[in-house]
Amino acid sequence: MIAQLSGDVISTGDRWVVIDIGGVGYRVQVTGPALETLREAQGRVTVHTHMAVRDDDIRLFGFLHQRERELFTILIGVSGIGPQTAMNILSGIAFEDFAVAILDGDEKTLTRIPGIGKKGAGRLILELKEKMKKHADILAAGRRPTGANDAASALISLGFSPQEAGEAVDAVLPGLPDANVQSLIRAALAYLRERRS
Repeated sequence: MIAQLSGDVISTGDRWVVIDIGGVGYRVQVTGPALETLREAQGRVTVHTHMAVRDDDIRLFGFLHQRERELFTILIGVSGIGPQTAMNILSGIAFEDFAVAILDGDEKTLTRIPGIGKKGAGRLILELKEKMKKHADILAAGRRPTGANDAASALISLGFSPQEAGEAVDAVLPGLPDANVQSLIRAALAYLRERRS
């Protein structure tokens, strides 16, 4: 099983990229947003992958974030949802919006995704509601203002766990509702230092 690829993007096409690793080019199917990001990437990139093996075909599906790959794996476990439909879902809606739509039973939002009709939306809600409840920490992040999400991402890049980063930002946010990202990061770091001392 190929779980991750790191290398240089040497070519791109309609929802796919070729990543060169030691002279071997791996063709990876990606979502629309990931394709745009990878096209503009300079130097080495890393994608989290899922390898789908069928009798006559082996395909690699690539994701910029591990949680997208996790959602992809959950989606293809839903009856009637194949890898291509799962990629359409990930291309058509943000993870947080998708999870909120599932939890709220919002068929209208789900039917806006290409390839998902009313029946498919109902099946997704029925089969995924319990699984989405397990992602409560990620959903909380999705409901934060953009600046707060950026601050949490910065803390994660500094080595804090996603849970620690989210808790710290959520703890300082009420006292700094209009703060910029840098101020939120400083306040969250102070909060984390205080908790650890």
